[in-house]
Amino acid sequence: MKNRLFGNPYLLLFLTVLFWSGNMVMGRGLREAVPPLALAFWRWAIALVLVLPFALPHLKSQWPLLKANWRPVVVLGLLGVGCYNTFAYIALQYTTATSAALLNSFVPIATMALAFLLLGKRLSRLEGLAIIVSFTGVTTIVSHGSLDTLLGLTLNRGDLWMLLAVLSWGIYTVGLQWRPQGIDPMLLLAAFTVVGLMPLLPAYLWETATVRSVDVSLRSLAGMLYTGIFPGFLGYVFYNAAVAAVGPNRSSQFIHLMPVFTTILASIFLGERPFWYHIVGIALVFAGIFLATRRPAG
Repeated sequence: MKNRLFGNPYLLLFLTVLFWSGNMVMGRGLREAVPPLALAFWRWAIALVLVLPFALPHLKSQWPLLKANWRPVVVLGLLGVGCYNTFAYIALQYTTATSAALLNSFVPIATMALAFLLLGKRLSRLEGLAIIVSFTGVTTIVSHGSLDTLLGLTLNRGDLWMLLAVLSWGIYTVGLQWRPQGIDPMLLLAAFTVVGLMPLLPAYLWETATVRSVDVSLRSLAGMLYTGIFPGFLGYVFYNAAVAAVGPNRSSQFIHLMPVFTTILASIFLGERPFWYHIVGIALVFAGIFLATRRPAG
């Protein structure tokens, strides 16, 4: 079962984005009970507890290799763990879910542009068409099928935080090409998490002391456990494995599934009824994913 799961990178990406979409719904639900820096910190603290039993057996033998490659470990840890989710949680305090979802869908475009600038990777015609088709689907969903709604979207402080999140995730995805080879994936994830938690801890303590603290309840504890186990631990294990298998361009294309899954999950758990533009948008996104994952002929 494990080999079958990790042998299919597209299944890993599908599950990853499903977990991350659940994180968006959970984050909205916990917005009043758990402030953004606290949610980011506990998400990764829980993930670290889960990954350590798998990472520690490799620490002694692979420590010299990890130490020799500390620079990419620090950069990737800060970007993937310390920045992206923290910036996104902060963004949702100030901007609408519609604007955040639209801005987050720029991740594949940002990733492919960065892959071209940093790695010299050019887009194939099929990949370019896939971006256009799936991004059209995302735009249809977040604009509710209305051009007036789309044109009425304006940038505010939250949108700028979301753009920082998009940029940090695009650099992280491309940067995975430079992650040190020969280090066990679980040990590497643990190292990323430790690095990301270093700036998050003082930021979380500051937020607790000066802004507000977590409203402790069964609901908030269950929500934080979800973010640590699924989008935090499993999501990053799956995503890193998939990027290693199919590269950053195809992997980032699956981010376009987030508005699709978020719409479905919000309908199930928040009682939000889907409309025609959701169906059209979902169909376009899946068409874009299909195009992006096709192998060129010949």
